Amino acid sequence: RRMPADMPLGRREFVVGALAAGLMAMPGMALAQAVAAAADGNDVLRRLMAASTQRAFARLALPEGFWKSGVARFNLPILFTKTGGNPPGVLADTAFREQLIHKLNNVAEAGARGASAAMTDASRKLTFADPQAVLSGRPTAATTEMRLQMGTNMLAMLIPSIEQALIAAPDPIVTQATAILPGVTTGDVAHAVALSAENGIWYEIGAAEAEIRANPSLSNDQTLVAALRR
Repeated sequence: RRMPADMPLGRREFVVGALAAGLMAMPGMALAQAVAAAADGNDVLRRLMAASTQRAFARLALPEGFWKSGVARFNLPILFTKTGGNPPGVLADTAFREQLIHKLNNVAEAGARGASAAMTDASRKLTFADPQAVLSGRPTAATTEMRLQMGTNMLAMLIPSIEQALIAAPDPIVTQATAILPGVTTGDVAHAVALSAENGIWYEIGAAEAEIRANPSLSNDQTLVAALRR
């Protein structure tokens, strides 16, 4: 159906958008209910992801947080393995590599502490196109959507705190491993650890989301508890 050419621009844009969303076919009450449901669903999901993010980061920021996690613990970052099948010096020693992996997982705790507040704040600003589908989806569906929306933002949050930790308290194992890699700096190590830690953190957030969906009282958010138990 053709719209009048003299229709005011603001109204014309609204009608086009409404047609595209299929909302014009709804009666007024149904439209209002749909908008309210979407707003309510987004609030529930924001609360869910804020609680999940806080829970995940609290665990990972503890001493041995990454190392003891069943999902966030990571192996040797690619920076230390890209030399091929013949790693140089002490990196050829299995026992040394295990120690290095443990030390780098511990360094990642600083990144978790540094990024926790910003990540929780980001979770409270999320907007989901189809909140009801996410709420009725897989136990980690909201985490998947949050990760897509955030892109590489978490990585940028992790790097500064990890680099500061490496500089403030240099570990002899990490220092020894870095020294035998030509041209590798502390900043390079921080970036490599952040890349590995980021993936693990998303897994930890997903695990926390699944836990809260299964037991909403873990969130300590009565509004979220009521919403998830409907």
